[in-house]
Amino acid sequence: MQKIVSLLLVVVAIIHLIPLTGALGPQRLQALYGLTFDEPNILILMQHRAVLFGLLGGFLLWAAFRPALVTLALIAGFVSVLSFLGFALLAPSHNALIGRVVVADWAALACLVVAAALHLRGLR
Repeated sequence: MQKIVSLLLVVVAIIHLIPLTGALGPQRLQALYGLTFDEPNILILMQHRAVLFGLLGGFLLWAAFRPALVTLALIAGFVSVLSFLGFALLAPSHNALIGRVVVADWAALACLVVAAALHLRGLR
């Protein structure tokens, strides 16, 4: 059961690590999100966001192999995924690349739900 939880956390980690490439600059951010980042302040914020996603993805990956961290990783993953999905649902519209992120986060949410159920079952 723990191996399945670990595998699911690895999948969620990979989904969270992909945006880390946005720290490389505006061209990579544009490829990820289909937006231009000509305004320096937005670029700084988005590159910082990319680094934070890298930290979260790294933590999720680490937790996949450290059972003592699984509960905290699941909480962090749920906060990340549910907040993004909530913002996306509240937005009047978004482009196709953001839509792709929404789909990835729905997949991450499914992995987190299954991982959390298995993890809780294993704690009993």
